[in-house]
Amino acid sequence: MTQTTTRVLEPSDLDAALEVLDRDPVANAFVTSRVRVAGLDPWRLGGEMWGWYANGELRSLCYAGANLVPVCASPEAVRAFADRARRTGRRCSSIVGPAEATAQLWRLLEPSWGPARDVRAHQPLMVTEQPSAEIAPDPLVRRVRKNEMDAIMPACVAMFTEEVGVSPLAGDGGLLYQARVAELVGSGRSFARFEDGKVVFKAEIGAATARACQIQGVWVAPEYRGRGHSETGMAAVVDFALRDVAPVVSLYVNDFNTAARAAYRRVGFREVGAFMSVLF
Repeated sequence: MTQTTTRVLEPSDLDAALEVLDRDPVANAFVTSRVRVAGLDPWRLGGEMWGWYANGELRSLCYAGANLVPVCASPEAVRAFADRARRTGRRCSSIVGPAEATAQLWRLLEPSWGPARDVRAHQPLMVTEQPSAEIAPDPLVRRVRKNEMDAIMPACVAMFTEEVGVSPLAGDGGLLYQARVAELVGSGRSFARFEDGKVVFKAEIGAATARACQIQGVWVAPEYRGRGHSETGMAAVVDFALRDVAPVVSLYVNDFNTAARAAYRRVGFREVGAFMSVLF
């Protein structure tokens, strides 16, 4: 019989965890980027990494921090992760990950963790490996400078509130969110087009590894929408990402956002899978 077990991983488990994460560098970009920087120490990682073992071999992971993220999780592993999550109680603000595993995890957790504030059951995962052949990049999109935090923060807050449905300034007054924005600006992974000191378009390269990176936070100021800024701006960010960060650029988008999906396809993205998000 197959012997299985689940436990919290320790720093000495890093190589085995990275081996699991490297099985799907695109879908696992978020967790891989955190582990590559912080290792598996919970204080540095910002959460625990749960490992599911079969016959002594690490097969699946689940990041349990501000988000609960199943990684390469088989149905049996998902059941084990759900049992652990029920015992520890909900500490995360969302469950997010590959759609099939996340859907199973939510079915098992909903009786004790529900109801959710929002469930986005199908979010196409899109990738590109080359600059856009159809859309010329906006030459005015550039890296946000460290002295432009006061200009970029209102756009980031507006994007987050519009996308997630709650303000990132709630709770701690936005200290953690502002720190994350500052981190992206400081690392050169925040991009924007400014006009008269105001943000017209913005996006960030959130997760980044040597094999793949993930664009997030795409936003166009309401008064500039419908003018093609999302396409030309994204083409510019893709160029930066491919040149400076990783050979594969990814993002995931709500399936009901047909305009954004069409724009990303015109920029050169294609769908390769799907994510799911459960928001609390």
